[in-house]
Amino acid sequence: APARAGGALAARRAGGLAPRPSPRTEKIQPRAWEARRAPGGPISPPTPLANPFPPLLQACGVILALVRAGKVAGRGVLLAGAPGTGKTALAMGMARSLGDGVPFAQLAASEVYSLEMSKTEALTQALRRAVGVKIREESDVVEGEVVELEVDRPPPGAPDTAKTGRVTLKTTDMETVYDLGAKMVDALAAAKATAGDVISIDKGSGRVTVLGRSLARSREYDALGAATKFVATPAGELAKRREVAHAVTLHDIDVVNSRASGFLALFAGDTGEIRPEVREQIDAKVGQWREEGKADVAPGVLFIDEAHMLDAECFSFLGRALESALAPLLVLATNRGVARVKGAEYAAPHGLPPDLLDRLLIVHTRPYTAKETARIVDIRCDEEDVSADGDARALLAKIGSETSLRYALHLITAASHVAARRKAASVGVEDVARAYALFLDARRSAQLLVDHADEFVENEGAAGGGSGGGEGMETG
Repeated sequence: APARAGGALAARRAGGLAPRPSPRTEKIQPRAWEARRAPGGPISPPTPLANPFPPLLQACGVILALVRAGKVAGRGVLLAGAPGTGKTALAMGMARSLGDGVPFAQLAASEVYSLEMSKTEALTQALRRAVGVKIREESDVVEGEVVELEVDRPPPGAPDTAKTGRVTLKTTDMETVYDLGAKMVDALAAAKATAGDVISIDKGSGRVTVLGRSLARSREYDALGAATKFVATPAGELAKRREVAHAVTLHDIDVVNSRASGFLALFAGDTGEIRPEVREQIDAKVGQWREEGKADVAPGVLFIDEAHMLDAECFSFLGRALESALAPLLVLATNRGVARVKGAEYAAPHGLPPDLLDRLLIVHTRPYTAKETARIVDIRCDEEDVSADGDARALLAKIGSETSLRYALHLITAASHVAARRKAASVGVEDVARAYALFLDARRSAQLLVDHADEFVENEGAAGGGSGGGEGMETG
């Protein structure tokens, strides 16, 4: 049998045929994930898809997702990095991304210290300013399209309360004439309602709201302009019940209920200290509204810049405030390394107590790269309507990389004025170089103090000039 098998194989080869593999000896091709096996080593895991965003922006995206999902109570974030690495810009970008529906309160740590208000009261007001309450209520409204509006002017010498009028409103199903008193005539005049407008009248308060222009008047678009909003004529009955939502913050409710003129204090800004009993009553009432389905509580974001300026008492208060069920997301920013905690006798990372650091998610910011600096310079030039050629923008980006980004952005406006004085159409390299020579950055200023130490009063010598770096940057 082996001889016959060998003869058959030889005959196939002689005839130009490839040998037919046996099912038991056929080699199975390895799968793609097995092909990554190193000789004698384990299988390497699949390579993940590259994320186009840097880790810093990815971390901020996770924070925004937590805020939108409402899972922010008792959480805190620390933005730590060197000066000029975009910590405040990140916080402002988060505020823009959240929109108007989520409250965002900003506070500088130095604002806590005041002779008119205690530190804990200032922090409490900031925390409650970052917690939104959406109160829902039903109101009776009359909604329809204005067909005709007539106002009967009083005779000369008669009081203004003698004004009367009539308004004809219609829907797609009915049309009714309403008699107007003096208050409603004034309300319609203040709202600038005219025939063809779709309006809504609150029966309880008498407030008139113009919803837009009726679609039947869309032929008037060219005369009214692009800013005119067209809406459909309401259907059904003129009188209806509608749910109205009012968005306020806990601090707004505190101020209104803390004094007789609390509503006016919201505009004046003179809120003063609010008694804890008032806040306890308000929290109980808001909790009752939540159980009855009349209100929703939306914790927002409180951003505290220069967090290292807070003292141990403030840090202890913030740690306790994060345990509250109505606590917002706390975002702190600092540019300190290992520094002494204010009000304590020990040093800690970022100048914050270790027990508070354990409660925070720490996000480190990094200096901008040369490409990012150039992109920021381009955006800033466009925002300030400064026309600069490519070489001037490249020089500004170089200055920003070698000195600081803030200094380079300041030079944009200065260079534009220099170019305007010589009546140039755009900012050139010579304008940037002129502004660079007129205004010193921090490093050249420190070096100037070292070189001319004897000419200044109470100068401590060259102790603070070690980072001067010697010569200035060449701009040619």
